[in-house]
Amino acid sequence: MPELPEVETIARGVNARVRGDRIVHAWFAAHRRLFKTPAARQVKGLVGRVLVSVHRTGKHIVCELATSPNTSRRGRADLKPDAQWIVHLGMTGRLLVTTPDAPLATHTHARLELESGKELRFVDPRRFGKLDFRDLNGGDAFNAAGAEPLIIAQEEFAALFRGRKLAIKAALLNQSLLSGVGNIYADESLFHAGIRPRRAAGRLTRAELERLRLALKSVLEQAIRLGGSSVSDYVDAEGIRGFFQLEHCVYLRTGEPCRRCNTPIRRILLAGRGTHFCPKCQR
Repeated sequence: MPELPEVETIARGVNARVRGDRIVHAWFAAHRRLFKTPAARQVKGLVGRVLVSVHRTGKHIVCELATSPNTSRRGRADLKPDAQWIVHLGMTGRLLVTTPDAPLATHTHARLELESGKELRFVDPRRFGKLDFRDLNGGDAFNAAGAEPLIIAQEEFAALFRGRKLAIKAALLNQSLLSGVGNIYADESLFHAGIRPRRAAGRLTRAELERLRLALKSVLEQAIRLGGSSVSDYVDAEGIRGFFQLEHCVYLRTGEPCRRCNTPIRRILLAGRGTHFCPKCQR
């Protein structure tokens, strides 16, 4: 499943290519389980609206939309959003900016035709993704349940885990605590912080939690710079694979030597997820 760096990379790429563009036509496939909002309502809400901006919230891509007169694309930059189109990529989802004549992937479930001649396509072979439309005049804007790991402060981060008996790896994956962190970046951050994934979250010292906060922020930022981790079928908004998988220290490196101490990387099952760590570097 795409995690924070992958979703951030896609959101930035889509924003750079479609910001200020107007949606002139919308098409949705028949697989209703993909739609938190019925397809017909999404079409009605999307067509004619301008894509003011595209950003990430947690593991979701949020397209801010506005109703606009027929102004130039440049003149739409400061429009106030009155709706949102929210994309969750699920396990295998892709949000691609392309042209109408580009080959249509078999599992394309949404196509937004834009005034500029581009198309925004949602492709999801396994259909675990979700598409949602919100009219902000009749409801609240979308917000993630947990804190944002790229900006969370030291005291707030420590408070998240205070008194919690669950393993720190499981706590990092809890989206109601931290939004956007998944299996890859939990494993990598715990390695860089020198903390074993099975340790109880509430038993970590303040110094250990601060090492973890800084490690998590650093790992996520580096992954964003490298376009995310392409360990499965993840690609960015242009269909290009990421490169951070080349920097992984523990994730999917079971049995390989630790990059620091040469001890073989171990894999265990924790919180239902494959978990990778160095038994010497992490304590």
